[in-house]
Amino acid sequence: MRTPILTIGTRGSPLAIAQATELRDRLMAAHGLPADAFSIMPITTSGDRIQDRPLSEIGGKGLFTKEIEEALLEGRIDVAAHSSKDMPVLLPQGLAMPYFLPREDPRDAFIGRDVARLKELKPGSVVGSASLRRGALIRRLRPDLRVESFRGNVQTRLRKLEQGQADGTLLAYAGLKRLQLEHVATEVMDVGAFPPAPGQGAIGIETRIGDKRVHELMAAVHHKETGEALAAERAFLGVLDGSCRTPIAAHALIKGERLQFHGIILTPDGTEAHEIREEGLAADAVRIGRQAGEAVCAKASPAFFESWA
Repeated sequence: MRTPILTIGTRGSPLAIAQATELRDRLMAAHGLPADAFSIMPITTSGDRIQDRPLSEIGGKGLFTKEIEEALLEGRIDVAAHSSKDMPVLLPQGLAMPYFLPREDPRDAFIGRDVARLKELKPGSVVGSASLRRGALIRRLRPDLRVESFRGNVQTRLRKLEQGQADGTLLAYAGLKRLQLEHVATEVMDVGAFPPAPGQGAIGIETRIGDKRVHELMAAVHHKETGEALAAERAFLGVLDGSCRTPIAAHALIKGERLQFHGIILTPDGTEAHEIREEGLAADAVRIGRQAGEAVCAKASPAFFESWA
């Protein structure tokens, strides 16, 4: 058995392994190499270990990346494959996320236990979600529903739903598709009315800055349009200092050389929201995202941001 030329670090959930496997398969095809040229190293993160509290209470998105990034900085892995929506905007010194695989469907999927659509739930029904964005959007559309914390990987959440701990839940449709579980979705949410988290559906590749060998390998699998869309969405997030305490949604769509951007910020209870749509050249993705973030900040009152504290 050959010594791998590249080690991919990832969380150990079935979805994370599927994403790392997709990266490996794309590298195999791009470079004409066998599977054993690349190894996948599962790493347990703090976010995986702590399952009894909302992320907003225990440190936010960085809990899903800390141990993986330590392994990357120490040279135990060569790259890290991440769900881009879980990645903070600010990365540790020496690391960057410059590469993205082609984006899967960015929409959210509703899975109902007894009804097929979110709007069909009876008043007072419980929707399980660990996402402040999803919770705020649910409350905006259906203030008569109860939103309760629902953590765990995809399989865990589906099992909780089967056990009757909620009447419905929402998951990223991309994750269901990567796990070949898209059939469990009873409704795929409209991207305009229920916009996704920034980066949802895109696998981001984190690397050490200046690692020429790795960068040459990764350049062959990078998807330019996804990179442009994510540049706008993460720039929007960066202006708003996005974290797990902030209900923020953003979606950028690339059409040829043009970029269409839709962003929204909400109070956690969904009662107040500020929305923006921008369009411009895809090459100006970062500027468009920042401009959109500044524009929604200007629309909101200081009291709005106090609700995020």
